[in-house]
Amino acid sequence: MITYRNPRKVILSMSIALVVLVFSLSCTTSVPENVIVKKTSKTAAQLLGNPNYLAMSYGGYRENSREIQPTIAALKEDLKILFAMGVKIIRTYNVQTQFPHAANVLKAISELKKEDPNFEMYVMLGAWIDCLNAWSASVPDHNKESLQNSGEIDRAVALAKQYPDIVKVIAVGNEAMVKWATSYFVQPSIILKWVNHLQKLKKEGTLCKDLWITSSDDFSSWGGGDASYHSQDLEALIHAVDYVSMHTYPYHNSHYNPSFWKTPDHLMNFSENEKVDAAMMRALNFAKNQYYAVSNYMKSLGIEKPIHIGETGWATISNGHYGVNGSRATDEYKQGLYYKALRTWTNKEGISCFFFEAFDEPWKDPNNVSGSENNFGLITRDGAVKYGLWDLVDKDVFKGLSRNGNPITKTFKGDKKELMNTVLVPNTAYKR
Repeated sequence: MITYRNPRKVILSMSIALVVLVFSLSCTTSVPENVIVKKTSKTAAQLLGNPNYLAMSYGGYRENSREIQPTIAALKEDLKILFAMGVKIIRTYNVQTQFPHAANVLKAISELKKEDPNFEMYVMLGAWIDCLNAWSASVPDHNKESLQNSGEIDRAVALAKQYPDIVKVIAVGNEAMVKWATSYFVQPSIILKWVNHLQKLKKEGTLCKDLWITSSDDFSSWGGGDASYHSQDLEALIHAVDYVSMHTYPYHNSHYNPSFWKTPDHLMNFSENEKVDAAMMRALNFAKNQYYAVSNYMKSLGIEKPIHIGETGWATISNGHYGVNGSRATDEYKQGLYYKALRTWTNKEGISCFFFEAFDEPWKDPNNVSGSENNFGLITRDGAVKYGLWDLVDKDVFKGLSRNGNPITKTFKGDKKELMNTVLVPNTAYKR
């Protein structure tokens, strides 16, 4: 039987369906003018924990000051290197107006996707959160927030709406609740306020429903450490986020909490290399224990949701706490062992790890070239890959790529013997 249908109603229904289709696609991929979609964008749920989409913390700054912003061409250069490494989701840290780095990264990714249909990259977009009087001569008020926070969240929202096919996570704050961040930390209630705000925008349809919201903070801030962090606001925050993004740093704890770093008595007769290898396995276990401490706290609250590592890393140069006169944690060999062991564990367990970081950034301690903060990269400022990535050079994954006009090569000219001459056995017997 043929049923007569009003043509106006048919056209109206088709129009509504098309609008719904285009909006739905806009939450997952860019829609060309001809509405032909060649590749479907992944959601955060599909990306995080997927070993085929390695994660990395990324800052593209190449100079001694953030006032000198990397060009779009320079950012593209970096993104191609990361993609060659298998990295397909990167983390940025702020969207402050004076530092358009994140916005430029998104623009660079968008352009690369148009230039190469096979190029794929997603972003965990950070929104920086400060307390009142942060980074000023006035006393920080950790119970109140900076007036700048509202604008920071608005800018993150605007970028997530502009690039829905790229921005898959918004992170409210970076180490913004941990109490050792004395210059700027806030109470969990402030982070909760903004997480709830973003979740509300998702429910209203202003932001894509598949966009994940979190905060990225030290393991202790997520309840895995001292009980002083346990509070009703923290519990509410864990309920509110789509997943927990926790940080763990065995590297820093080689100085501040060194019990795991000390060579055990039963290893004293081992060779120096064996002592170093064993120390790095203890470092991996240290990170695992902090991860599981957060998991256990969440379980004690009856909360089950994903936990991913928003930040961890290992510096390769230090003239401070972690160098020859300190814990002696710092060299490329140790970084390489930590990176590979961490990737093996997290990939197996379905944990995303935003390793800190892709490239050395000299702006972080501009008056001290050998400061550890400048030297966390897996790749140097001039494009030499450190020990942990030497095997990728052997596999020619960087063929035809360059940074600062230099082809991608190995540090130490690939001479492992020369590298090992820089490696020292862990030290805990020094004055702190």
